[in-house]
Amino acid sequence: MKFSIERAALLKAVAQAQSVVERRNTIPILANVLIEAQDSDVRFRATDLDIEVVDRADAQVERAGATTVSAVLLHEIVRKLPDGSLVTLTDDGAKGRLTVEAGRSNFSLATLPKEDFPVMATSEYSSNFSAPAVVLRRLFDKSKFAISTEETRYYLNGVYMHISDSDGGKVLRCVATDGHRLARIDAELPSGAAEMPGVIVPRKTVGELRKLLDDDEAKIAVSVSETKIRFATPDITLTSKVIDGTFPDYTRVIPQGNTRKLEVDAAEFAKAVDRVATVSSERSRAVKLTLAEDKLILSVNAPDSGAAEEELAVAYGDEHLEIGFNAKYLLEIANQVDRENAVFMFNSSGDPTLMREGNDTSAVYVVMPMRV
Repeated sequence: MKFSIERAALLKAVAQAQSVVERRNTIPILANVLIEAQDSDVRFRATDLDIEVVDRADAQVERAGATTVSAVLLHEIVRKLPDGSLVTLTDDGAKGRLTVEAGRSNFSLATLPKEDFPVMATSEYSSNFSAPAVVLRRLFDKSKFAISTEETRYYLNGVYMHISDSDGGKVLRCVATDGHRLARIDAELPSGAAEMPGVIVPRKTVGELRKLLDDDEAKIAVSVSETKIRFATPDITLTSKVIDGTFPDYTRVIPQGNTRKLEVDAAEFAKAVDRVATVSSERSRAVKLTLAEDKLILSVNAPDSGAAEEELAVAYGDEHLEIGFNAKYLLEIANQVDRENAVFMFNSSGDPTLMREGNDTSAVYVVMPMRV
């Protein structure tokens, strides 16, 4: 195998591949990227047995062939090569070495036979549709902060992507929760997606998928089955197993009867929470919100380090209320707001609080209070 490729194209392909590869591996071949050259393009394939990514790049192929080489090592080498250089990769199967040449640099890397590389079994996808990258980016970006990291409740370690009913008909919905906060994001139902089975997309897959969604103009082809999900652009295909579990009935925790409405500038609110939380003890990070007519007082009282208080002008016309929250959760939720105003709906100091952006109900967040 021998081919030449632009450094930028090679770096982009190898970067995506090496991020899928697990750093700590008991199976040596899983640390490698499978390079397949034929015709005028090269494919880079990497897997951790749960996720597989295949990246296609244009190249001048002199001799077709395939081999596998350490993904992290190849990425480090390509990253350090000068910009704009032409990189030539030559595989010597007999010696088990891959030569990487660029300008005056020359590297010889150990390879493993391509036959040992595990290729993910193909599956029949029951639902196929395409969605704009912008739509998928919003769905996952706004929900991923609430993904649980608790391994015991593995069914919460991802984003639940499914079709649901909303006021205006069917929507494509992403939900994530860790029991303390919840994010529920809706988007218009793409054509062809109506029969999609609900799947839980794992946290790592959500992170890898994000790299496919930077181009605002791109259309992403999405294929879903009961056990797998695939996202594809013309150059990259990301296939992942989904979490085998049942996502809990999240609708029960979204409060319907909260009537006390607070409207506040989201950016100002986030900055104020961040300031007062500076003195709170690391463990609890509790911030108290004291609401009175058209004013909000944020306060923290940490006996071992000090106290802080800040007042904000807000729109609030209900009775006096004191309620405490974890500062980190409040900040993460406030940072999701794209418009100016965040609307919080409270019930009492012991009940979950609902947050949305202005009057937009397509993005709804719930956060549990804490005692302060």
